[in-house]
Amino acid sequence: MSQDRRVVALHEHAAANLHYIRETMERAGSFTAVPGWGGVLMGLCGLAAAVIGWPHQGTRTWLWVWLAAAAVATACGAVAMALKMRAKGLPAVSRPARQFGLSFAPPIFAGALLTIALARTEALSLLPGVWLLLYGTAVVCAGTYSARIVPLIGVLFLFLGAIAILSSGAVAQVCLGLGFGLLHLVFGAIIARNYGG
Repeated sequence: MSQDRRVVALHEHAAANLHYIRETMERAGSFTAVPGWGGVLMGLCGLAAAVIGWPHQGTRTWLWVWLAAAAVATACGAVAMALKMRAKGLPAVSRPARQFGLSFAPPIFAGALLTIALARTEALSLLPGVWLLLYGTAVVCAGTYSARIVPLIGVLFLFLGAIAILSSGAVAQVCLGLGFGLLHLVFGAIIARNYGG
């Protein structure tokens, strides 16, 4: 083997090693267990709620449909996340997992409290915008500790939430279905394909 060929081979080997080290360090500092297939299931729950709840807009029936869908979607996401973490050999209490959870939880908690308050005052028409805005905030905040695509998902939720909060009736309902249905479906499939399930 010539000297030039050995130098090229060594350079390629070093570049491959650096690429591996960089990816490993990025994974160590970020939460990589965002569930793609769980997101797809969550999207199906959102689409089902949008279809079932459509005729009951602004009523208690509509609220219960969406709360039931949220409970099922949360369970799907949690199970999918746990399975992905197990498959990747990731600890549930790692620093990135804690950072992700601690960033995600406060906006979701605020959304739960606002849901109770708005339901008490019969201001159900505000809920689609509130839910989209606070979920988008949670995803953007938690996404800073995850794959680069995650904050983008949150920004799109915020966009839909802004439209929904400034609209009423059918427009807000469409935004709700697009966010919790279509966005979860599309980005769940992208995450599953590009980020390992």
